[in-house]
Amino acid sequence: MSAGGGALAGSLRLGAGIGQRAGSAVRGWPLAVRIAAGVLAVLVVGALAADVIAPLDDRAVDLDNILAAPSWSHLLGTDEVGRDLLARVLHGIQISLMIAVSAALTAALAGTLVGIVAGTMGGKVDAVVMRVTDVFASQNHFLFGILLVVLFRPVLGGAGAIMLSVGLTHWPSLARIVRGELMSLRERPFVAAAIGGGAGRLRLARRHYLPHLLPAVGLAFVLTVPHAIFHESALSFLGLGLEPHRASLGNILADGQRSLLAGGWWIALFPGLAILLASMTIGTLAESWRERLHPRWRSELEL
Repeated sequence: MSAGGGALAGSLRLGAGIGQRAGSAVRGWPLAVRIAAGVLAVLVVGALAADVIAPLDDRAVDLDNILAAPSWSHLLGTDEVGRDLLARVLHGIQISLMIAVSAALTAALAGTLVGIVAGTMGGKVDAVVMRVTDVFASQNHFLFGILLVVLFRPVLGGAGAIMLSVGLTHWPSLARIVRGELMSLRERPFVAAAIGGGAGRLRLARRHYLPHLLPAVGLAFVLTVPHAIFHESALSFLGLGLEPHRASLGNILADGQRSLLAGGWWIALFPGLAILLASMTIGTLAESWRERLHPRWRSELEL
Protein backbone atom coordinates (compact mmCIF):
# COMPACT_ATOMS: atom_id res chain seq x y z
CA MET A 1 0.00 0.00 0.00
CA SER A 2 1.29 3.46 -0.87
CA ALA A 3 1.95 6.11 1.73
CA GLY A 4 -1.07 8.09 0.48
CA GLY A 5 -3.30 5.02 0.73
CA GLY A 6 -2.10 4.30 4.26
CA ALA A 7 -2.77 7.86 5.35
CA LEU A 8 -6.27 7.71 3.84
CA ALA A 9 -7.01 4.41 5.57
CA GLY A 10 -5.80 5.84 8.87
CA SER A 11 -8.00 8.90 8.45
CA LEU A 12 -11.00 6.73 7.71
CA ARG A 13 -10.36 4.59 10.79
CA LEU A 14 -10.01 7.73 12.93
CA GLY A 15 -13.24 9.16 11.54
CA ALA A 16 -15.06 5.88 12.14
CA GLY A 17 -13.79 5.76 15.72
CA ILE A 18 -14.94 9.31 16.41
CA GLY A 19 -18.32 8.54 14.84
CA GLN A 20 -18.73 5.41 16.99
CA ARG A 21 -17.86 7.30 20.18
CA ALA A 22 -20.25 10.12 19.26
CA GLY A 23 -22.99 7.60 18.50
CA SER A 24 -22.43 5.84 21.83
CA ALA A 25 -22.60 9.18 23.65
CA VAL A 26 -25.87 10.11 21.93
CA ARG A 27 -27.38 6.70 22.68
CA GLY A 28 -26.61 7.33 26.35
CA TRP A 29 -28.77 10.46 26.37
CA PRO A 30 -32.33 10.24 27.76
CA LEU A 31 -35.03 9.91 25.12
CA ALA A 32 -36.38 13.41 25.75
CA VAL A 33 -32.92 14.90 25.24
CA ARG A 34 -32.41 13.00 21.99
CA ILE A 35 -35.79 14.15 20.67
CA ALA A 36 -35.04 17.74 21.69
CA ALA A 37 -31.64 17.62 19.99
CA GLY A 38 -33.17 16.25 16.78
CA VAL A 39 -35.97 18.84 16.66
CA LEU A 40 -33.55 21.67 17.41
CA ALA A 41 -31.19 20.45 14.68
CA VAL A 42 -34.06 20.55 12.15
CA LEU A 43 -35.01 24.08 13.24
CA VAL A 44 -31.43 25.35 13.06
CA VAL A 45 -30.75 23.77 9.66
CA GLY A 46 -34.03 25.17 8.34
CA ALA A 47 -33.16 28.63 9.64
CA LEU A 48 -29.63 28.56 8.21
CA ALA A 49 -30.86 27.34 4.82
CA ALA A 50 -33.94 29.60 4.76
CA ASP A 51 -32.69 31.58 1.76
CA VAL A 52 -32.21 28.36 -0.19
CA ILE A 53 -35.33 26.48 0.93
CA ALA A 54 -37.77 29.37 0.69
CA PRO A 55 -36.46 32.75 -0.51
CA LEU A 56 -38.42 35.70 0.87
CA ASP A 57 -39.12 39.28 -0.12
CA ASP A 58 -40.62 40.93 2.97
CA ARG A 59 -42.23 43.69 0.95
CA ALA A 60 -43.69 41.49 -1.81
CA VAL A 61 -47.48 41.34 -2.31
CA ASP A 62 -49.39 38.54 -4.09
CA LEU A 63 -53.05 39.57 -4.35
CA ASP A 64 -54.00 36.25 -5.97
CA ASN A 65 -52.97 34.24 -2.89
CA ILE A 66 -54.18 36.33 0.05
CA LEU A 67 -54.93 34.14 3.11
CA ALA A 68 -54.52 30.91 1.12
CA ALA A 69 -54.90 27.88 3.39
CA PRO A 70 -52.06 25.31 3.65
CA SER A 71 -51.72 23.36 0.40
CA TRP A 72 -49.08 21.68 -1.76
CA SER A 73 -48.22 25.00 -3.38
CA HIS A 74 -47.97 26.78 -0.01
CA LEU A 75 -47.27 24.17 2.68
CA LEU A 76 -48.05 26.50 5.59
CA GLY A 77 -50.44 28.77 3.69
CA THR A 78 -50.02 32.48 3.01
CA ASP A 79 -50.58 35.64 5.04
CA GLU A 80 -52.87 38.62 4.58
CA VAL A 81 -50.83 40.02 1.67
CA GLY A 82 -50.10 36.69 -0.02
CA ARG A 83 -46.58 36.02 1.29
CA ASP A 84 -45.64 32.36 1.72
CA LEU A 85 -45.84 31.50 5.42
CA LEU A 86 -43.21 28.75 5.28
CA ALA A 87 -40.66 31.29 4.04
CA ARG A 88 -41.77 33.79 6.68
CA VAL A 89 -41.51 31.25 9.52
CA LEU A 90 -38.09 29.96 8.46
CA HIS A 91 -36.71 33.50 8.17
CA GLY A 92 -38.44 34.35 11.45
CA ILE A 93 -36.65 31.48 13.21
CA GLN A 94 -33.39 32.71 11.68
CA ILE A 95 -33.89 36.28 12.90
CA SER A 96 -35.17 35.23 16.34
CA LEU A 97 -32.26 32.84 16.92
CA MET A 98 -29.75 35.46 15.80
CA ILE A 99 -31.18 38.03 18.21
CA ALA A 100 -31.51 35.48 21.02
CA VAL A 101 -27.93 34.24 20.71
CA SER A 102 -26.56 37.80 20.59
CA ALA A 103 -28.66 38.83 23.60
CA ALA A 104 -27.61 35.73 25.57
CA LEU A 105 -23.96 36.45 24.77
CA THR A 106 -24.41 40.02 26.03
CA ALA A 107 -25.95 38.78 29.29
CA ALA A 108 -23.22 36.15 29.77
CA LEU A 109 -20.42 38.66 29.23
CA ALA A 110 -22.02 41.24 31.54
CA GLY A 111 -22.67 38.70 34.30
CA THR A 112 -19.16 37.30 34.05
CA LEU A 113 -17.54 40.73 34.19
CA VAL A 114 -19.62 41.88 37.17
CA GLY A 115 -19.05 38.62 39.04
CA ILE A 116 -15.30 38.73 38.46
CA VAL A 117 -15.09 42.35 39.66
CA ALA A 118 -17.05 41.55 42.82
CA GLY A 119 -15.24 38.29 43.52
CA THR A 120 -11.70 39.53 42.95
CA MET A 121 -11.92 43.00 44.46
CA GLY A 122 -13.81 42.06 47.62
CA GLY A 123 -14.48 44.47 50.45
CA LYS A 124 -16.50 47.60 49.75
CA VAL A 125 -16.33 47.10 46.00
CA ASP A 126 -17.92 43.67 46.39
CA ALA A 127 -20.65 45.06 48.65
CA VAL A 128 -21.53 47.90 46.27
CA VAL A 129 -21.48 45.71 43.16
CA MET A 130 -23.71 43.06 44.75
CA ARG A 131 -26.21 45.68 45.96
CA VAL A 132 -26.45 46.98 42.40
CA THR A 133 -26.88 43.38 41.23
CA ASP A 134 -29.72 42.92 43.74
CA VAL A 135 -31.44 46.03 42.39
CA PHE A 136 -31.33 44.69 38.83
CA ALA A 137 -32.42 41.21 39.95
CA SER A 138 -35.45 42.63 41.78
CA GLN A 139 -36.89 44.16 38.61
CA ASN A 140 -39.51 42.43 36.50
CA HIS A 141 -37.57 41.22 33.45
CA PHE A 142 -40.24 41.90 30.89
CA LEU A 143 -41.40 45.31 32.15
CA PHE A 144 -37.82 46.50 32.57
CA GLY A 145 -37.06 45.15 29.09
CA ILE A 146 -39.95 47.15 27.62
CA LEU A 147 -38.55 50.31 29.22
CA LEU A 148 -35.09 49.67 27.78
CA VAL A 149 -36.46 48.95 24.30
CA VAL A 150 -38.49 52.17 24.32
CA LEU A 151 -35.40 54.14 25.40
CA PHE A 152 -32.87 52.60 22.99
CA ARG A 153 -34.92 51.62 19.94
CA PRO A 154 -34.55 55.06 18.28
CA VAL A 155 -30.77 54.75 18.59
CA LEU A 156 -30.07 51.04 18.11
CA GLY A 157 -33.05 49.93 16.05
CA GLY A 158 -35.44 47.15 17.01
CA ALA A 159 -32.96 44.26 16.96
CA GLY A 160 -30.23 46.14 18.82
CA ALA A 161 -32.65 47.40 21.47
CA ILE A 162 -33.96 43.86 22.12
CA MET A 163 -30.43 42.46 22.43
CA LEU A 164 -29.53 45.18 24.92
CA SER A 165 -32.73 44.81 26.93
CA VAL A 166 -32.33 41.04 27.33
CA GLY A 167 -28.63 41.40 28.11
CA LEU A 168 -29.27 44.00 30.82
CA THR A 169 -32.09 42.04 32.47
CA HIS A 170 -30.61 38.53 32.55
CA TRP A 171 -27.08 38.93 33.91
CA PRO A 172 -27.61 39.07 37.74
CA SER A 173 -28.01 35.30 38.28
CA LEU A 174 -24.75 34.56 36.49
CA ALA A 175 -22.96 37.38 38.33
CA ARG A 176 -23.92 35.79 41.66
CA ILE A 177 -22.70 32.35 40.57
CA VAL A 178 -19.42 33.74 39.22
CA ARG A 179 -18.83 35.65 42.45
CA GLY A 180 -19.61 32.55 44.55
CA GLU A 181 -17.31 30.36 42.49
CA LEU A 182 -14.52 32.93 42.78
CA MET A 183 -14.94 33.08 46.55
CA SER A 184 -14.53 29.30 46.59
CA LEU A 185 -11.56 29.34 44.20
CA ARG A 186 -9.69 31.88 46.31
CA GLU A 187 -9.48 29.26 49.07
CA ARG A 188 -7.93 26.63 46.78
CA PRO A 189 -4.22 25.82 47.30
CA PHE A 190 -3.18 26.54 43.69
CA VAL A 191 -4.70 30.03 43.87
CA ALA A 192 -3.05 30.69 47.21
CA ALA A 193 0.26 29.56 45.70
CA ALA A 194 -0.20 31.89 42.72
CA ILE A 195 -0.98 34.80 45.04
CA GLY A 196 2.06 33.95 47.13
CA GLY A 197 4.14 33.96 43.96
CA GLY A 198 3.13 37.54 43.25
CA ALA A 199 0.40 36.99 40.66
CA GLY A 200 -1.77 40.07 40.22
CA ARG A 201 -5.55 40.19 39.91
CA LEU A 202 -5.47 40.27 36.11
CA ARG A 203 -3.18 37.23 35.88
CA LEU A 204 -5.28 35.34 38.43
CA ALA A 205 -8.47 36.09 36.49
CA ARG A 206 -6.96 35.06 33.15
CA ARG A 207 -4.96 31.99 34.19
CA HIS A 208 -6.89 30.53 37.12
CA TYR A 209 -10.40 31.95 37.43
CA LEU A 210 -11.73 32.03 33.87
CA PRO A 211 -10.97 28.35 33.00
CA HIS A 212 -12.98 27.24 36.05
CA LEU A 213 -15.82 29.65 35.31
CA LEU A 214 -16.36 28.74 31.65
CA PRO A 215 -18.82 25.85 32.34
CA ALA A 216 -21.10 28.13 34.37
CA VAL A 217 -20.85 30.91 31.80
CA GLY A 218 -21.62 28.53 28.94
CA LEU A 219 -24.59 27.06 30.77
CA ALA A 220 -25.99 30.51 31.57
CA PHE A 221 -25.59 31.47 27.93
CA VAL A 222 -27.62 28.48 26.75
CA LEU A 223 -30.30 28.97 29.42
CA THR A 224 -30.76 32.60 28.40
CA VAL A 225 -31.47 31.80 24.73
CA PRO A 226 -35.08 30.56 25.28
CA HIS A 227 -35.82 33.61 27.43
CA ALA A 228 -34.48 35.85 24.69
CA ILE A 229 -36.67 34.12 22.09
CA PHE A 230 -39.75 34.74 24.23
CA HIS A 231 -38.76 38.36 24.87
CA GLU A 232 -38.14 39.10 21.20
CA SER A 233 -41.40 37.47 20.18
CA ALA A 234 -43.43 39.25 22.85
CA LEU A 235 -41.91 42.67 22.16
CA SER A 236 -42.39 42.32 18.41
CA PHE A 237 -45.96 41.10 18.98
CA LEU A 238 -46.63 44.27 20.97
CA GLY A 239 -45.13 46.42 18.21
CA LEU A 240 -42.03 47.32 20.24
CA GLY A 241 -39.53 45.01 18.56
CA LEU A 242 -38.52 44.65 14.94
CA GLU A 243 -40.02 46.69 12.12
CA PRO A 244 -43.50 45.34 11.22
CA HIS A 245 -42.53 44.13 7.72
CA ARG A 246 -39.63 41.99 8.98
CA ALA A 247 -40.24 38.27 9.36
CA SER A 248 -39.69 37.81 13.08
CA LEU A 249 -41.82 35.22 14.86
CA GLY A 250 -43.43 37.89 17.03
CA ASN A 251 -44.41 39.97 14.00
CA ILE A 252 -45.93 36.93 12.28
CA LEU A 253 -47.92 36.17 15.44
CA ALA A 254 -49.23 39.73 15.43
CA ASP A 255 -50.27 39.26 11.79
CA GLY A 256 -51.99 36.03 12.80
CA GLN A 257 -53.99 37.75 15.52
CA ARG A 258 -55.33 40.25 12.99
CA SER A 259 -56.19 37.44 10.55
CA LEU A 260 -58.04 35.15 12.97
CA LEU A 261 -61.43 36.75 12.34
CA ALA A 262 -60.89 36.27 8.60
CA GLY A 263 -60.27 32.55 9.17
CA GLY A 264 -56.47 32.62 8.82
CA TRP A 265 -55.79 30.38 11.83
CA TRP A 266 -52.55 29.01 10.33
CA ILE A 267 -50.81 32.40 10.47
CA ALA A 268 -50.79 32.30 14.28
CA LEU A 269 -50.43 28.54 14.68
CA PHE A 270 -47.15 27.86 12.89
CA PRO A 271 -44.99 30.71 14.30
CA GLY A 272 -46.41 29.90 17.74
CA LEU A 273 -45.30 26.27 17.33
CA ALA A 274 -41.87 27.45 16.18
CA ILE A 275 -41.44 29.60 19.30
CA LEU A 276 -42.62 26.77 21.53
CA LEU A 277 -40.40 24.12 19.92
CA ALA A 278 -37.28 26.29 19.86
CA SER A 279 -37.67 27.32 23.50
CA MET A 280 -38.58 23.87 24.79
CA THR A 281 -35.80 22.03 22.94
CA ILE A 282 -33.07 24.47 24.01
CA GLY A 283 -34.42 24.47 27.56
CA THR A 284 -34.46 20.65 27.69
CA LEU A 285 -30.85 20.40 26.49
CA ALA A 286 -29.74 23.10 28.94
CA GLU A 287 -31.47 21.41 31.88
CA SER A 288 -29.80 18.10 31.01
CA TRP A 289 -26.42 19.85 30.84
CA ARG A 290 -27.05 21.56 34.18
CA GLU A 291 -27.89 18.25 35.87
CA ARG A 292 -24.68 16.68 34.59
CA LEU A 293 -22.50 19.69 35.22
CA HIS A 294 -23.51 21.00 38.62
CA PRO A 295 -26.86 20.08 40.27
CA ARG A 296 -26.40 22.87 42.84
CA TRP A 297 -26.91 25.45 40.10
CA ARG A 298 -30.56 24.32 39.76
CA SER A 299 -31.57 26.69 42.56
CA GLU A 300 -29.03 29.41 41.80
CA LEU A 301 -29.12 29.78 38.02
CA GLU A 302 -32.75 30.80 37.64
CA LEU A 303 -33.01 33.31 34.83
